[in-house]
Amino acid sequence: MSNPLQRDRHLGLPGAVGLGVGAIVGGGILALAGVAFANTGPAAMLAFGLNGLIAMLTVLSFAEMSSKFPESGGTYTFAKKVLSVEAAFSVGWVVWFASIVAGVLYAIGFAYFLSRVAADLATATLGQSPSWVTADRTVTVLAVATTIGLGLQLIRRSAGGGNWINIGKVIVFSVLIAGGMWAVAGRPASDLNSSLTPFLSAGWMGLIQAMGYTFIALQGFDLIAAVGGEVRNPSRNIPLAMVLSLTIALAIYLPLLFVVATVGTAAGESIAEAAAAHTEEIVAIAAQNFLGSFGYWLVMVAAVLSMLSALQANLFAASRIAQSMARDNTLPASLMTLHPVRGTPVASIAVTAVIVVAILLVLPDVAQAGAAASLIFLVTFALAHWLAILVRRRSVSGTPFRVPWFPMVPVVGGASCIGLAIFQGIVVPAAGMIAAIWLSIGGILFLGLFARRARIVDAARVALNPETMRLRGHKNPLVLVPIANPDHAASLVSVAKSLAPPDIGQVLLLSVVAAPKQWNPVDDPQPLRAAQSVLGQALTASLANGLFPEALTTVAEQPWPEIARVASTHQCQTLVLGFRSTPDESTPSKVNQLMSRVNCDIVFLRSPNDWSPETGVRRILVPVAGRGGHDELLARLLGSWARTAERNVTFLRVMPESTSDAEVRKARRELARTARDHSFANATTAVELSNRSVQAVATQAAAHDVTVLGVQRVSRRSKLFGSFSLELARLTDCPLIFISRRG
Repeated sequence: MSNPLQRDRHLGLPGAVGLGVGAIVGGGILALAGVAFANTGPAAMLAFGLNGLIAMLTVLSFAEMSSKFPESGGTYTFAKKVLSVEAAFSVGWVVWFASIVAGVLYAIGFAYFLSRVAADLATATLGQSPSWVTADRTVTVLAVATTIGLGLQLIRRSAGGGNWINIGKVIVFSVLIAGGMWAVAGRPASDLNSSLTPFLSAGWMGLIQAMGYTFIALQGFDLIAAVGGEVRNPSRNIPLAMVLSLTIALAIYLPLLFVVATVGTAAGESIAEAAAAHTEEIVAIAAQNFLGSFGYWLVMVAAVLSMLSALQANLFAASRIAQSMARDNTLPASLMTLHPVRGTPVASIAVTAVIVVAILLVLPDVAQAGAAASLIFLVTFALAHWLAILVRRRSVSGTPFRVPWFPMVPVVGGASCIGLAIFQGIVVPAAGMIAAIWLSIGGILFLGLFARRARIVDAARVALNPETMRLRGHKNPLVLVPIANPDHAASLVSVAKSLAPPDIGQVLLLSVVAAPKQWNPVDDPQPLRAAQSVLGQALTASLANGLFPEALTTVAEQPWPEIARVASTHQCQTLVLGFRSTPDESTPSKVNQLMSRVNCDIVFLRSPNDWSPETGVRRILVPVAGRGGHDELLARLLGSWARTAERNVTFLRVMPESTSDAEVRKARRELARTARDHSFANATTAVELSNRSVQAVATQAAAHDVTVLGVQRVSRRSKLFGSFSLELARLTDCPLIFISRRG
């Protein structure tokens, strides 16, 4: 079933490539080339080349995952599909933070270079520049204003690549490289060899250090996966856009590093010495050496454009990560709010931009936070490699794009990312601490605010798409169905079938031979024959429903304790039981004892003998009495039904006649939220005022095909099949399902 919240796919291949190029090209090379040259000399080219190889391996794993799951969210979505909602939140939370911090760094970089351009222009025209032009406060104000402006621009239009900026900076870099190559052509070969000697000025350890410092310069291709839900023809365009954007970046970076190393230094000066003396400005100084002031201004223009496009791309992608998390209730649902006309996620863009602005104002020096962002990206890249391996092994439907040379590519790529992450953690210990603190804050928020609703949404979506259970590694979740009355077998089996995921779940039919300890089946074969007859009819009903269950016959004095024993022994996920149309007085006591003994979900069914949820359920009534304890099981049940047919679900709240209007409005809001969390079918809500709640529910139940409600939850381990349930069963003759969530 399609997700009504899925945005229209408006990004074609050029737009997706533009997003990647905007995030990768420019800012990283200008900021980190000096670091690389200072640590390893001319081998900085090799460092970037090896990092490019690792990045390309990572692109391949991202491409396979994105083609399999063409939704927005990137690594967050991959973790949600393959791991769990808790793991997905952890990944999404830190990736959102990393993208935000990257945006902060690019905002500061843009403001810094723009202020330098303004100062240089003022000096050239007026003879001097006012000190306030390059002051820290000016840089901060420019960074804040630019962030706000880009945020408003992203709200106004559905784009993110900033293609005109990309075209401009690619032209500038091309001119810069062409000028450098012209200078290289005019130099004797002996001079070129001398400038590249020694190639590894600090040995192999210096090369590894340079790789660790500069890998983040190639980050940005993952942002294409983060907005995958907005890319047209995603199985083709997402992998191709990732490969093209990284290829364009390397096609610019490697020649640029070559000309900087060969013709960018003064006579007699090595590139390592020049970079050590002018780490942050080495590219500008090199360009000035071989192109004069024109080269210097080219670098400054490239820096301004690069920082601006990277800021825009990170704001765009980070807002989509937040929107995807909000859709799953792992962040506040209000972040899903869309612009009424343009359809852009106005709330997630605004919140992301506000957080960037807050960090700019509170922490103007974010070097350590930037290192933490680099560490997070590397860890999540390694995670993507691991998830690609899991998906390939667990998925039965295949993926449109497949990583070549599997599993060598994800293994080598993942190990390389982990190695660089360890290096980053050692070099900047505060990076790991910042990441841990941010993750701890997120964990507290998740458990305190988001966990309950996020798990409900997750349960419903897993039920809608059972392949998720296979991808998460769940092995044959078992539904136990004790059969005592053969007339009920067909109905119980049909419910069990809906709860057992196709091709994954198993159904175990149980027939208990109730006999005393000294029973001799030779002398009294009737109990055994009756049990075999019941089991045979249940198997017949199962096969007629397209279900191929296992069957088990046991002997015990009392059936209820035996059911609990079998459920525990076989570690069943769900127990499906039938009960009489009018329960006798002993039923509540037996049921309550059973619920206290088993650690599994329990579904109690009262229905006509030939009733089936596959054919007899279109209108579902779900009475809600506040904050329930069975929401995940309810979501799983409704989701499994919605998987096979369109259903109309009504969530009903019955309140006393004395309830105030304000309380009624609050109840309506809560019901609407409950409906969004649980149901992917047509959902309606109703609040009814009545002092006879059982009678009110019974009246509504008569107009529906089935009524589903939870048993009373006394405590975490204690549930009660109480008077309300019994009275409702006596007042109605329509199908009833009572559910009890484990634990």
